[in-house]
Amino acid sequence: MEPVWNSLPLSLSAGPSTGGWQALNFDGGAFHLKGTGELTRALLVLRLCAWPPLVTHGLALQAWSQRLLGSRLSGALLRASVYGQFVAGETAEEVRGCVRQLQALGLRPLLAVPTEEEPDSAVKTGEAWYEGNLSAMLRCVDLSRGLLETPGPTGNILMQLKVTALTSTRLCKELTTWIRRPGASLELSPERLAEAMDSGQDLQVSCLNAEQNRHLQASLGRLHRVVQHARAQHVRLLVDAEYTFLNPALSLLVDALAVRWNSPGEGGPWVWNTYQAYLQDTHERLRLAAEAADRAGLAFGVKLVRGAYLDKERATARHQGTEDPTQPDYEATNRSYSRCLELMLTHVSHRGPMCHLMVASHNEESVLQATKRMWELGIPLDGPVCFGQLLGMCDHVSLALGQAGYAVYKSIPYGSLEEVIPYLIRRAQENRSVLHGARREQKLLSQELRRRLLGRGLRAPH
Repeated sequence: MEPVWNSLPLSLSAGPSTGGWQALNFDGGAFHLKGTGELTRALLVLRLCAWPPLVTHGLALQAWSQRLLGSRLSGALLRASVYGQFVAGETAEEVRGCVRQLQALGLRPLLAVPTEEEPDSAVKTGEAWYEGNLSAMLRCVDLSRGLLETPGPTGNILMQLKVTALTSTRLCKELTTWIRRPGASLELSPERLAEAMDSGQDLQVSCLNAEQNRHLQASLGRLHRVVQHARAQHVRLLVDAEYTFLNPALSLLVDALAVRWNSPGEGGPWVWNTYQAYLQDTHERLRLAAEAADRAGLAFGVKLVRGAYLDKERATARHQGTEDPTQPDYEATNRSYSRCLELMLTHVSHRGPMCHLMVASHNEESVLQATKRMWELGIPLDGPVCFGQLLGMCDHVSLALGQAGYAVYKSIPYGSLEEVIPYLIRRAQENRSVLHGARREQKLLSQELRRRLLGRGLRAPH
């Protein structure tokens, strides 16, 4: 099939530059856009986060700090360090201020509501908790839409969505067990769930008991309300991937949402799924999903990540005596990511605006591969392919991409210290490899600060 860019409106058409592809430079040169205070905090916080005991015992250390220093002083230290580095703020105005700074640097926001389910807590698994999360998600949609009023780069408005904030992990485990059985019943088809979401009619699934069926019905209603509101506000939802014992159920729910909201008449994918390259079956699942969407005429949106749950997945497999679902080593994960990236970029070049991809990676080689293949395939810099990194990390890559004209999003949690710090600590525990991999960023930060302090090659921040 030939690429479709020539048939697109002029604003979306693109082809390889006549001057040839130029590799981006990730040597930290773009740090001149940031102030010395920001760079100093980034260096200190990244070095702290690379210290294993701090990550392992983060929650205990936080509690100890509060007892020793008091809530006010402990909170002030966190706001000046970890919270200030990785979180946009607590209020809508603080979030807008953070986003204005990002937009001035050519970067875009990808808001995330920090939620942590506690399976053994009656408070954090009851319907009232999920309904509260629904309200928070709807507010996040409104905030994401409102950020467009701030001057800055235009483009897709994106937001992260965690399904287990709206439905219980216990239900997802039950559904996953049923889905994995040979000849699983069609009563759990995406089409049937989509119809139940749309109509609000009572849904009874034979593998669930009465209470679980009621919870499933309520969960479908919550998911439908979020996507319906996001579609009305022109906000596209990127669904987070989670553990392998949940992902089949999450994919089923995403597929059901896609049947309803990713149809051609809706204007591209409004619900995207996340694929984790560190799992052995990801390339095959991604290939089948992309081909199925193409056959059904549905738009297809993907966030491609390496994955954050390696240690937990391996420990679970050992405990249960099952096959380890992860790639054998880091190099195998890199090869998997590269293959998945090539697959998706080829689909984007063939399907155009009906296929969207976020290259969510802190890996410089993956980013360079993506930019080179985009040039070779004639995919526009600011078209259906974008890049994603975490707020407060990998700025040497994000800034270089943004200054070159690519669409770059920073994943931005926001909320109170009490809400966000436990969330950040758990994310740090899941992303140890990313934190350890920030050594190069620390080196570049040190070099830039040394230049400024010694007056060599001093560049004033814009």
